[in-house]
Amino acid sequence: MAPIVKRTWAPAGETPRIIHKTRSHKKISAIGAIAVRHTGRRPRMMFRLLEGQNANSQIFVQFLTQLLQNIDGHIIVIWDRLVAHRSKIVNRWLEKNSRIETEFFPPYAPELNPVEYLWSYLKMNGLANLAAIDLDQLYRESKSSLCDIRRRKDILKAFIDHSPANFFA
Repeated sequence: MAPIVKRTWAPAGETPRIIHKTRSHKKISAIGAIAVRHTGRRPRMMFRLLEGQNANSQIFVQFLTQLLQNIDGHIIVIWDRLVAHRSKIVNRWLEKNSRIETEFFPPYAPELNPVEYLWSYLKMNGLANLAAIDLDQLYRESKSSLCDIRRRKDILKAFIDHSPANFFA
């Protein structure tokens, strides 16, 4: 709920101020994927926002199910080494769904993950200087910003291009 403060413009002598409630531990968690078929194709983005909770194994299974429903053909999911990604629940689900194959980024390598660029962009553009008055406003603003980003195929492609990983080798 604490705003991410970003430099902004204001009339001379009128310093902008952000007023917000302090010590709020309420939050929005997010799961996201940027899907690319092959070089030259336009990327797609899917996401899920979770009000006041962390993503756990069951939620990752639901998200993987969503990917299966929205993407045709064989799917390779490359993700970080979060414990929930490697859980028994997720592994059992993956054994039953052969269309999805998983690979992991190396440990401590967020710069390889295009979705990390998505989250940074969201925070520093869509949500910068937002002092949400409640969780509902934070949810609405996050969803609106993510939907705007999803429509910007050039930005999604930039997240993939900026990663030093070669996803098309």
